[in-house]
Amino acid sequence: MNTETRTSTWIWGTMTAAFLWLFYLHPGESLEAALLGVDIWWHVLLPALLPFLVMAEILLGFGVVHFIGTLVDPLMRPLFRVPGIGGFVMAMGFASGYPVAAKLTAQLHSQGLLSRLESTRLVAFCTTSDPIFLIGAVSVGFFGRPELALALAVAHYVGALLVGIGMRYAGNSDKSQPHLPDNPQVASRARQVRASLVRRAFRAMQEAKAADGRLFGQLLQDALKSALNLILIIGGLVVFFSVVIALLKQAGLVGLMIDSLGWLFRLAGIPLALSPAVVNGLFEVTLGAKSAGAAAADSGLLAAASLTAFILSWGGFSVHAQVASLLHGTGVAYRTFLWARLAHGILAALLLLLLWPLFGLVSG
Repeated sequence: MNTETRTSTWIWGTMTAAFLWLFYLHPGESLEAALLGVDIWWHVLLPALLPFLVMAEILLGFGVVHFIGTLVDPLMRPLFRVPGIGGFVMAMGFASGYPVAAKLTAQLHSQGLLSRLESTRLVAFCTTSDPIFLIGAVSVGFFGRPELALALAVAHYVGALLVGIGMRYAGNSDKSQPHLPDNPQVASRARQVRASLVRRAFRAMQEAKAADGRLFGQLLQDALKSALNLILIIGGLVVFFSVVIALLKQAGLVGLMIDSLGWLFRLAGIPLALSPAVVNGLFEVTLGAKSAGAAAADSGLLAAASLTAFILSWGGFSVHAQVASLLHGTGVAYRTFLWARLAHGILAALLLLLLWPLFGLVSG
């Protein structure tokens, strides 16, 4: 065992022991935080994600992904330097929220349809909040302002597209083998002037369905198994980070972080009431957005909304852990995803500030 491995093992072992001790000292607070995490998972994440996860698996089995990939390939390649099949990942990621894009990317990578670099680019900009959470939970539930949804959505999704365009310049050398839209058969058909794009898309779908070979009953059963397995992992991570935040509060570390941020906020002229939202949002997006909504009356709607745009795009370490677990074995570097989340957060916050007058919202 080298020095780096020993150091990492010692650090993680010490942190685990410290959290176990805190858990022993504060069992009531830990249980309350765990129940809060379960409540978020049961009432928000499970109904929002499960239908999309099942449908995504079925669409993959029936070749619809290949159909969409062939159709949007002329758009996806020049904009994002990913094959057209990435258009399905983008659509599902935007519609169903984190971490669906990572799950689909890992699955397509395992099938040889995406390279490591293409997977990196896709996950970087397709990991977003879903509209149901953004509108229902955040704008209506946390802020009580349905009209805020449009401003948050524009800042969030336009920011994601800008990150995608920026990621097209990442990694100019990708020596992996070409994928679905680039394989010799598809390339040959693309050169046939008389073959329409739609006809080629249907042919790609038929070939994918024949290669899969599963009947609908088996496909539905596999889709439910895969979706429920991922949902349980997501729920476990949400509960875990809820408990972590609660224990950090009991240890006084959250208060220390809030005080430190307060000092920085005073220098930047940012309302101090948003400090708890920043700390919560660093770990878990739902808790962070909820804290920002609660602080809006004291900080002003504009400041709270711009911070919420950052939190939604950053995703929190809970989402980061979900994505990292799904991408294990694909070769996608977490640090690239980390920087992409940070860039997305900053872009979304800036876009909301710049476009705020267009939405006719009162900032106070």
